[in-house]
Amino acid sequence: MSSNKILFGFHAVTVRLKTHPESIVEVHYDTTRRDQRMRSFVDRARDGGAKLIESDDDRLAKIAGTTRHQGVVAKVQALAMPQFLDDVMETIEGMPLVLVLDGVTDPHNLGACLRVADGAGAHAVVAPKDHAVGLNATVAKVASGAAETVPYLMVTNLARSLKELKEMDVWVVGTSDQAEKSIYDIDLNRPLALVLGAEGDGMRQLTAKTCDELVRIPMLGSVESLNVSVAAGVCLYEAMRQRQAGKKG
Repeated sequence: MSSNKILFGFHAVTVRLKTHPESIVEVHYDTTRRDQRMRSFVDRARDGGAKLIESDDDRLAKIAGTTRHQGVVAKVQALAMPQFLDDVMETIEGMPLVLVLDGVTDPHNLGACLRVADGAGAHAVVAPKDHAVGLNATVAKVASGAAETVPYLMVTNLARSLKELKEMDVWVVGTSDQAEKSIYDIDLNRPLALVLGAEGDGMRQLTAKTCDELVRIPMLGSVESLNVSVAAGVCLYEAMRQRQAGKKG
């Protein structure tokens, strides 16, 4: 039972019901909610064979560790995900696409980054153990199921991991406000790792030096930078656009 984890919110729990129903230990739901969304969720959970437990808001908040549970909390078995970069890279068919986050410590930002990474078809998200948030229930809720589908690898030495990617012929592109070229000026239709730093501080100096190339996201308004998850979306979807355009050509 020690390997169990908590998921909360409709999206996170529904994705687990859809992808790994056998891993669900029990589902707690708020009996005071009688709207269509809750009725549909309970029907899906029951059809999937989940153990349903009627709960009130106080109990749900205690289990989830937050009041933002939407009336749905599940105890689930932790899924076996790849733990090492080599394991991920060996399974990739076609060109690798990896998102690297240097210094992202906010669980909401990480969850949003995982969601974007899943949508853009990224094969993994990589972060340093000492300068990043780990996977938790808040990350899983914000990720809306992507925490269950995109490997999140926390590495001891980020610069060394970037060098390992380069040895695998992966082009490592970092983002910097000071870069001369923009994300739209370079060829992303290749094995690629996109490196983003946290808002404010950006990438650490050693991380930036390890990149093959630095690019900026054009900013035409008054704000100086984008939220890291928005920046990740801009970069990953530009890579996806170029790859799809290359296939059509």
